[in-house]
Amino acid sequence: MSLALNELLCLITVLKSGWEPLSIMAPFQSKSDSFSGFLSLLEFSRRWCVLNDGNFNYYESDKIATPNGGLKMREIVCLAVSPPETHGYDHSFEIYSDAERLYLFGTDNPETMREWVKSIAKSFIPACAEDLLQKDFERIGRLRYKDPLNLESSKVGWFCLVASTLHVCLEDGHGQETIHLQKLLELSRDNEVLVLVERGRTLYIEGERKLDFYGWASAIERAAGSSGDTLSQQQLTEADIPVIVERCIHYITQYGLTSEGIYRKSGVNSKIAALLEAFRRDARSVWLKEGEQQVDDVSNVLKRFFRDIEEGLFSQQAHNWLTVSDESRRISQYQLLFNNLPRVNKATLRTLVNHLYCVQRFSEMNQMNLHNLAIVFGPTLFQTDGKDYNAGRVVEDLIQHYITIFHVNEQQLKTQLDEITYIIKLRDNLNPKTGPASGDFICTVYLEEKKETAEQHVKIPAAMTAAELTFEILDRRKITVKEKDYWCCFEVNEKEEIERPLHYQERVLPILHSLGTDSHLLVKKNYSMEAMLVYLASKVDVTKHGMLKFREEKSLLGLTTGSFNDRYFMLNQTSFRLYKDVRSNRAEKEWPVKCLKVYQGIKKKLRPPTWYLCCDTQTEMREWFATFLSIQHAGLLWPAEWVKSRAASRSAPLDTRLGNVSLIPLRGTENEMRNSVAAFTADPLSVSLIRQSA
Repeated sequence: MSLALNELLCLITVLKSGWEPLSIMAPFQSKSDSFSGFLSLLEFSRRWCVLNDGNFNYYESDKIATPNGGLKMREIVCLAVSPPETHGYDHSFEIYSDAERLYLFGTDNPETMREWVKSIAKSFIPACAEDLLQKDFERIGRLRYKDPLNLESSKVGWFCLVASTLHVCLEDGHGQETIHLQKLLELSRDNEVLVLVERGRTLYIEGERKLDFYGWASAIERAAGSSGDTLSQQQLTEADIPVIVERCIHYITQYGLTSEGIYRKSGVNSKIAALLEAFRRDARSVWLKEGEQQVDDVSNVLKRFFRDIEEGLFSQQAHNWLTVSDESRRISQYQLLFNNLPRVNKATLRTLVNHLYCVQRFSEMNQMNLHNLAIVFGPTLFQTDGKDYNAGRVVEDLIQHYITIFHVNEQQLKTQLDEITYIIKLRDNLNPKTGPASGDFICTVYLEEKKETAEQHVKIPAAMTAAELTFEILDRRKITVKEKDYWCCFEVNEKEEIERPLHYQERVLPILHSLGTDSHLLVKKNYSMEAMLVYLASKVDVTKHGMLKFREEKSLLGLTTGSFNDRYFMLNQTSFRLYKDVRSNRAEKEWPVKCLKVYQGIKKKLRPPTWYLCCDTQTEMREWFATFLSIQHAGLLWPAEWVKSRAASRSAPLDTRLGNVSLIPLRGTENEMRNSVAAFTADPLSVSLIRQSA
């Protein structure tokens, strides 16, 4: 078969130490490994090109036997299909060579391009990866990679990108493996290394050649993000639930189930919009924390997400749900409609209704019964203006008959509700009631050690950070901070013999609300900080792995414990994983790093979930601890510049205020002094300060 020259226009640009433009036009011939035809330059001149027996050559014309240049198929490392009209043509593709050259081809004939792509790929993909050729790929080629259990040497793998799925044939693997990029726990780029973290495994892709590595990295990052406005195009969890939905529901379950009017009250529009935009930009990088986000803001983010999602939660079947009217058959019809939903819509609907069922089970505290939830979520989920009564009726039916419609295991549901009840009781026991009407919380903070002479009674505003509290205490005692004095605020539990340095950006008030009767806040020097900063500065990649002694609390109530065992641990940007030994390829357990609180010391007993890790030396413990802190706080362990600027500002004359409390004026009329003393005796904080100073 021979095609007319105007059926294929191929633009080739060669990149080597700058751009050397060269465009070509080439027709396709029937022989699978042989091509010939004219190619045109960027200025629309043409070259006669031949692809035959693994060699690609181009000539001035079909009458000249000496080629102008060429490319061997074994030199190709990557073939990429470009989006439409990327290079001025309806269809185009790119070829990358191991000599750092890029060839760009463009054509207006899709069939011709597919034949070219298929034949070129077949000519350089080895037999061990030939299954990849069956995919409708966007990019295919060779890359080097490292396994986290052997970071010393890299291996060769063949990769194929199809939509949001990366198909991989690894050198040490068995057959083809699949990585769902939208379900990654983490995706990060460090210089010329791309880190892909999925549940149970981490893969490091290396940039052996900058040109094709950046192409791969950009393509994978695009594929791993939200690719559209429908549910299935969002970043997903392993259970096919959008990350934004899972994290909002988890946060509200932890902190909002007892919030009166949850889902009915409005949040702050600017905060809702900012949080929603952050989720849309990269949902997996957004972690919701108490004190940083408010419950009503998060609940409104969830509602707005469902209201705005393209095609809605019920997909194109929304009308069918709204028109179910036969009361005797309603449940069975809902079951049928649910089973016909797309996979992601099914998982998301089941998760949301489960959450709403739990919300209404605690309606005596949150005042959100079945009817109230239906009023809120009917128009939201069906994206109506609120005038369609059927929308609320459907949501009410789904919640009321949740167990039947979704075939729920009642024992598992009971366990879930028991766990939520336990969380609520635990928070009630640990959250002391605030006294001052201003909303500030008065607490006792100790300086260097817990004793009466070291007490400082401090009023804690909602926005106060650990660094601000630390320097508030130092200012009161007029302690000068020297260059390498790393003063920190610690959460200390004397009974458990453990402590945790608060991160300098951490809000203090949520910590106070979570402290038990055996815990207190202590300001002292962190003698490990300098060593941790030096250790982290010496590392290119903030990860750590090694053997540790491990024990886990087994039961929800912490009544039974396991024994200590040697286990291999891997800590990366997203997860903390436990392996049976260094040779294991799959993790036995895995925890999100962002959700862990890490304490140092001797841990006797603490409410679950709890994991005990023992190090052989203090240096080893310090390195593990530094790695945890660096990952959890994006490498920001110490506010060096902030401390310097604060020290400079302290050189100014002191104000006539101690903390937030005005001092008694030394001059003035008798009435002025009497009023000042009356104000002081009415303020419990002021009284405490006066007694202490006396």
